Amino acid sequence: QVQLVESGGGLVQAGGSLRLSCAASGSGFSCNTMGWYRQAPGKQRELVAAITRGGTTNYADFVKGRFTISRDNANTTVYLQMNNLKPEDTAVYYCNADCWTRARMRNYWGQGTQVTVSS
Repeated sequence: QVQLVESGGGLVQAGGSLRLSCAASGSGFSCNTMGWYRQAPGKQRELVAAITRGGTTNYADFVKGRFTISRDNANTTVYLQMNNLKPEDTAVYYCNADCWTRARMRNYWGQGTQVTVSS
C-alpha cells in the first residue's frame, strides 16, 4: 500500500505562483512515473504534467512554459512549481503515481488539493 500526501494548494492572484508537493509513503515500494492531474468543475480530469524516474517530463500544452514538474533524489516526492497562474488554472489538483509494491505495479491517487486563482 502506497499513500500519496499532497500539500501546497491554496488561493493566489492571477500571475502568482504556488508550489505543490506530493510525498509517497509506505513499505517496500518504488514509484516510477509520477505526475499531476487536475479537474475543474464540470470538466474531466486531465493530465497536467508527469515525470519518470529518469527525469523525462511531459506537459499539457496549456501549462508549458509556466509549470515545472520535478522529483526529489529519493524519487518519493514529486513537485509542481506553478508560475504565472491564470484563473483557468483553478481546479482540484491530484497527485498520481505508478508504484511497485509486493511485486505488483499499481496506480495511486492523492485526495487532491484545491488551487484557486483569482482575477
